[in-house]
Amino acid sequence: MRTFEYARAADVEQAIVLHARAPETAYLAGGTTLLDLMKLDVMHPPRVVDIHKLGLNQVEVAEDGRVRIGAMVSNTELARHPHIVKHHPALSQALLSGASTQLRNKATTAGNVMQRVRCGYFRDGVSPCNKREPGSGCPAIDGLNRNVHAVLGGSNQCIAAHPSDMCVAMVAIGATIHVQGPKGRRDIPFADFHLLPGETPWKEHALEADEMITHITLDAPLPNSRSAYLKLRDRGSYQFALASSAVVVVLDGRTVRDVRIALGGVTTKPWRAANAEAVLRGKAVTDALIRETAAAAMAGAQSYGQNGFKLLLGQQAVSRNLTRLVA
Repeated sequence: MRTFEYARAADVEQAIVLHARAPETAYLAGGTTLLDLMKLDVMHPPRVVDIHKLGLNQVEVAEDGRVRIGAMVSNTELARHPHIVKHHPALSQALLSGASTQLRNKATTAGNVMQRVRCGYFRDGVSPCNKREPGSGCPAIDGLNRNVHAVLGGSNQCIAAHPSDMCVAMVAIGATIHVQGPKGRRDIPFADFHLLPGETPWKEHALEADEMITHITLDAPLPNSRSAYLKLRDRGSYQFALASSAVVVVLDGRTVRDVRIALGGVTTKPWRAANAEAVLRGKAVTDALIRETAAAAMAGAQSYGQNGFKLLLGQQAVSRNLTRLVA
């Protein structure tokens, strides 16, 4: 690990000032991703600003059902919160499916949103990677791309899948990210926060210089809704998704009054499958309709050799999740 300067902020305003003093400074929350990447020499910030003491560690439930989550709330705390377990089970399930107990105890809500991709070429400091070294190439396209590479949302610059389970659930639920920076405060719709790689894969999110996430607000749950998260992977724990889905559905008998579907593991960002929702919304559920919905969710997918199986696995993630929710 390279040498770096350490600073601890007493409040959000001080954190922003400390962050602005040196280019490529990093905010330190749980550190479960940042410190690993610093050890690998993938990230080498000259300064690290510790934000543990900012008080952003509360979960607040409003009268209208919206939930305000502090940036420093741990993944475990959020997953176990009674309101989340009762009204947003997909989010609780997604959080508990990630990493290990020890990591969930340290990892934070904002850190989960900001985590970097798991592509082996990105995490190898000497391999070409357009995210890490713009213009150097993407060897994953013709190389090792079975596990953590996408079939939706990729480009000729990058096909790394977004690794977060939590973010997939939040896209399905609907949320807003609250940020603060030198220019003040602003809100970003969760679905717009993560960026497709396109021609600029090193730009992963909508944060501007020196901004930080302070809170995330979940939309109020849809009345009479049920939700679930399904994660498909090679082993039952401590592994990133090959394909996953978060589904929120409102039923009137066998008719789908409303539905939200999001995908993970097969996409370069947390992915709302609006076209699949349109297939299902307002119709009576049948096995054939579920299959049609799952196929629509993966429309436009492109395989890259080793990850071709994800075209069908992504459909399975949607169809199996829907089937158990409407049973």
